[in-house]
Amino acid sequence: MRVVVIGNGIVGAGAAYYLTRRGATVTVVDGGYPGEATQAGAGIVCPWVDHPEDDDWYRLTREGARHYPGLVEELGEDIGYAKVGALLVAEDPVDLEPVRTLLRRRHPDAPEMGDIVDVPDPTELFPPLSDTLSAILVPGAARVDGRSVRDALLRAAVARGAEVRTGAASLSPDGQVFVHPPAGTGATWNGEWEVQPPEGTPAPQPPPGAGNAGAGAGSADAGSGVAEAGAGRADVASGTGAGGAGAGGAQTGGAGAGAVGGAGVGAVGGERRAGGGPVGSAGQEPAGGETTSWRQAAPLAPTPTPPMDAGTRRFSGEGVPIEADMVIVAAGAWTGEVCRPLGVELPVFPRRGQILHATMEGVDTAWWPMILPRMGPYLLGFPDSRVVIGATVEDVGFAPRVTMGGLDEVIQAGLRVAPGLYNATVAEARVGLRPVYAPGSALIGPLTGRVVVATGLSAYGLTAGPFTGQIAAALALGETPPIDITPYAPTKP
Repeated sequence: MRVVVIGNGIVGAGAAYYLTRRGATVTVVDGGYPGEATQAGAGIVCPWVDHPEDDDWYRLTREGARHYPGLVEELGEDIGYAKVGALLVAEDPVDLEPVRTLLRRRHPDAPEMGDIVDVPDPTELFPPLSDTLSAILVPGAARVDGRSVRDALLRAAVARGAEVRTGAASLSPDGQVFVHPPAGTGATWNGEWEVQPPEGTPAPQPPPGAGNAGAGAGSADAGSGVAEAGAGRADVASGTGAGGAGAGGAQTGGAGAGAVGGAGVGAVGGERRAGGGPVGSAGQEPAGGETTSWRQAAPLAPTPTPPMDAGTRRFSGEGVPIEADMVIVAAGAWTGEVCRPLGVELPVFPRRGQILHATMEGVDTAWWPMILPRMGPYLLGFPDSRVVIGATVEDVGFAPRVTMGGLDEVIQAGLRVAPGLYNATVAEARVGLRPVYAPGSALIGPLTGRVVVATGLSAYGLTAGPFTGQIAAALALGETPPIDITPYAPTKP
């Protein structure tokens, strides 16, 4: 069977991985859009503390977490997965009781979370923490490097024959896939995109000193000030810009034109976070969110269908058809636009998250537990003396930009929880557009007899992404998925 997967984030990569294991002929289309969520995700795998009143959401994330140990063994390489545990922290010990009760209720059906224990001195496990915090430990919680997972899944799929094409995918009304060259390149297809320079363009000359291309020659190191338009990140120390069309370039797709309910339209000064508050919510709980859900990044309650941003994807040149028996659309926040030619309107919209990476020279942070406050930023330790702090929760449309206000919110909230990070070195900031399905749950299921959709994981993409890819692969192959997908199926008109 020939299957085209539109989207090469963690869901699309997971689908390609499982399809090739079943012998399918797979083509993955990589749109390369700024702000793709997998590039920026922190990597929290701790489903048991969230969705206390939504069993369907919880089931998907719980099974996603259970899926990881076997996947790590199958891949046989380092994807940054480690069971480091999670410290749930609060100023008042009384505030820990609701989540303790929730964990006790769920423990019999999810013993992998480990035995929940009180931690008398949380700073012994995470030294930068405030010494005023009370904490309980969830030892089964894990962290993972989203980029590493995605890349490993794609490598394994390619090793089994999958092809990855770069370009913007579109669908015809009957589900035929067309791939367009990257916008602005004027490329033509000849087995791969070939970019023809304008007539009269002189041949490129090597820069001075490039004759001996040693380590770092021509690279964008710290201090280079080079904009990375498609990486969804910004190296704060180097002056690198993220999410625009290059240094000083236009924002992607009329940034901010589609905030939920008209909460914010435009660029700086007009942006509003979910619920109509100020940009950034690392230190606040989203308005309308689950009042008993522990993590502040839990999806909001169902919201009105947001208007779609115009021009979020720009095509260049003629599209090249790709033969396919089935199509999986795992295009994240862009899924609704990709599927519109099918005659369906999917209320999938982007929710921006800005996240900060800091380093603590000479400090071993690899096995620090993640920190999950009742309200406020999460913190995760990684190897290389790195600590991740995030994230804002912003409904500002397709605006994958790191902002001054967003970073300020993350830094101030992070220092309230962990004042010991005051002298940490700011190394990098990332931004991602989490795909949110307005009705509130994930969106997984067949749209037509030929097209399957898999998106809407919101803040839980790295928790449930590979597992969701497995579900999508099963649906495309006509097999029974590993869990009942009825709660996540597209709403029929």
